[in-house]
Amino acid sequence: MDWTRPINAYCERLDAAYWAEPVNAVTNAAFIVAAFVMWRRLGDAPLPLARLLVIVLGLIGVGSFLFHTHAQAWAALADVVPILCFVLIYIYAANRGFWRMGRLAALFGTGVAVALSVALVPLLALIPLAGGSAAYLPLPLLIAGYGLALRVRAPRTARDLLLGAGLLVASLTMRSIDGLSCALIPIGTHFGWHLLNALMLGWMIELYRRHMLAPPVPRR
Repeated sequence: MDWTRPINAYCERLDAAYWAEPVNAVTNAAFIVAAFVMWRRLGDAPLPLARLLVIVLGLIGVGSFLFHTHAQAWAALADVVPILCFVLIYIYAANRGFWRMGRLAALFGTGVAVALSVALVPLLALIPLAGGSAAYLPLPLLIAGYGLALRVRAPRTARDLLLGAGLLVASLTMRSIDGLSCALIPIGTHFGWHLLNALMLGWMIELYRRHMLAPPVPRR
């Protein structure tokens, strides 16, 4: 594979120059800001998985910045790997924290969730405008599924998860319509994916923090 192969996939990029996507590049600062805010909000909380998620959130911003400046195959890998790591860590953390699974059960549940998500991609790719966002489409369904399943056990967490799923749908919409928006918006809409996705990922860490630090619900 040619790791230096140029990639031109967004409205804003008109040539192979390093700074050809200034808006798409700069808006990755939103991930860094979200990571900084969540690191501060964690304080001294004994939540190592949450701290790991915050670190990966910052790396998402770095990887995406590299992709929208270098725009080569190696940079595309630097863009997607931290996102994949965030998803895997979060599912595991949710299984451990929301469902109180043991380590092995949480790992197995993570594998099942990933397998189901991968199986759904070809079907969801048939949705109009899905395009390059098809691989991400199972994620809001997964988040919403966890939310609906938790509505009795942890209603506040369930509500927060459904909000997270809604934010992800909004950010995926901005990502999906970028190619169609070129004629009306020369810089495209991909920057909206960065801003909304940073907000959503920060929110997902915040709701995990709230759930884990909430006092136990007394049994009736």
